[in-house]
Amino acid sequence: MIYLAVLAFGVTLGLPIAVIFASTAQGRATSTALEGIARQPDAAPRIQTAMIIGLALIESLVIYALLMFFILQAKLPADAMLRGMIEADAQRVATDVGDGN
Repeated sequence: MIYLAVLAFGVTLGLPIAVIFASTAQGRATSTALEGIARQPDAAPRIQTAMIIGLALIESLVIYALLMFFILQAKLPADAMLRGMIEADAQRVATDVGDGN
């Protein structure tokens, strides 16, 4: 049961955390590139190329996180199966309490 809780926790928080950090990194990268272009307009093509490659790599990490989200979401049990597991666990606890354990 703890496995399912950790799995659900990872599924619900993994993608938003990845998106938050990736958007922050993309904002910083773009801001820094624009500052560099403003200081040296002659270097704009090289700065822009490096910025686009960096943004593509950052975005690929978010795509990998999205892929993991879908893979882990498929591992979560259906509602009926989850209810059955909870009921079975509750019955096991009730019999343990009834036995004096």
